[in-house]
Amino acid sequence: MWIEKIVGDLSDKKSFREYRARLKHLPTGYREVGSALERYLMYMGPSDNGKALIAMLGDLAELLEQSAADGTPIRDLVGEDPAEFAEAFLDNYPGGSWIRKERARLAESIDRAIADGSGGQPR
Repeated sequence: MWIEKIVGDLSDKKSFREYRARLKHLPTGYREVGSALERYLMYMGPSDNGKALIAMLGDLAELLEQSAADGTPIRDLVGEDPAEFAEAFLDNYPGGSWIRKERARLAESIDRAIADGSGGQPR
């Protein structure tokens, strides 16, 4: 469809609006956690893969809805280190942000430097 070439995939936009509506209906604490996690995940998450991003946000909404319905305390959900929770959550989705790509590039560069035979030892 020509309109999708101009404005992008309309189903993704609809899914994002549905995600936002789901978040809006959560109890206040869960909604605030959802917004904070969304901000982190959007920055660190699969920015190069729209389908993965939409799936991730849908799964986040589902997790928060279920936790709220079960009465799971927020700290029990995200643990003591929310960034660790978010990173583990992100590991379930393909694609990545420029930060994740740069981390991988750094690790690959170090591995190559070690594999060149000198092992970082002076020659």
